[in-house]
Amino acid sequence: MGRLINSARLAAVLLGTLSLTSLVDGNGHPAAADPATATSTESLISPPPPGLSTAQTPRGRAYLFRGALGPFFSRGIDRLGERLDEVGITNHVYEFTICRLIAAQAIDDYREDPQPIILIGHSMGGLCAVTFAEVLEKEGIRANLVVAIDPAHATSDVPLNVDRFINIFLSKDVLGGGDVKPKAGFRGHYASFDLSEHGESHVNIEKVDTIQQQLVTKVLQIALARGPGDTLPIRYVVPPKERIELWDSGTSVFARPGDSLQSIATAYHVPLWSVTQINKGADRAPLVPGERVIVPRHLEPLIETPEPVPPTVSSVSTGPSRGVSTPRQERH
Repeated sequence: MGRLINSARLAAVLLGTLSLTSLVDGNGHPAAADPATATSTESLISPPPPGLSTAQTPRGRAYLFRGALGPFFSRGIDRLGERLDEVGITNHVYEFTICRLIAAQAIDDYREDPQPIILIGHSMGGLCAVTFAEVLEKEGIRANLVVAIDPAHATSDVPLNVDRFINIFLSKDVLGGGDVKPKAGFRGHYASFDLSEHGESHVNIEKVDTIQQQLVTKVLQIALARGPGDTLPIRYVVPPKERIELWDSGTSVFARPGDSLQSIATAYHVPLWSVTQINKGADRAPLVPGERVIVPRHLEPLIETPEPVPPTVSSVSTGPSRGVSTPRQERH
């Protein structure tokens, strides 16, 4: 059955977890804002006014995979599928045991109607997501986003046809714990987050609300995302009690006179630990002007925000929002 997409909800999800929003100057630093056109961070993370819609209806197919005994221990994957339904993303939830069968079906679907491919899996489902991408690679098809949530130790390296890869894992866990790394020559976006010191467990990690919210945002960005500059891999051990933020990759900035890692973290609105951990430097020690520093970043979605339309009699009806289509959903 078809599902109506709430345009304000869709746009709000796209913007809700986007925290690295500064434009940069020629040296990779936030550019000075024109007071007449500057937009605050608070306004960027607030839901848009009613009536605004995104530039286009989301396109893409998301394949979600549970782990072993998935109906009992990977129910968070089903909830993630429901959230994708709510924003108009076609998705299916499967058991990992039929991974290659579904990959073969996906290849046929892609050749008939090419759309972005998103692969997300928990535990053995995470292993399946990478295996699925390998099957696509042999057919010359790209995987636009692959997310492994505490995948099995036997998970392969990330193949070269993956545009964006995120690994969320528990390095000390025997049920998952897959520290998945990219193959040599990988040129996509890569980010790894070890939550072993953060209090999650193998049986609840895929249910964490903040992780699910950010994954929905990233899926929505797939058809709209742009990623200027380099695509540097980032690997983090998330400190206890720190907020889990799923960046897409790193990018280079260059120190100016008087800069420190702390000042750069402040300028880019990222936590200090995310800069010190990857650059291995003291918080406040002065940097050498021109020194290269890696900061984590989110890819920016291209979102069209047209001028608000004056209210009319028809605009207060209870029908679907203006400009929003109603694609058929095919979750199984």
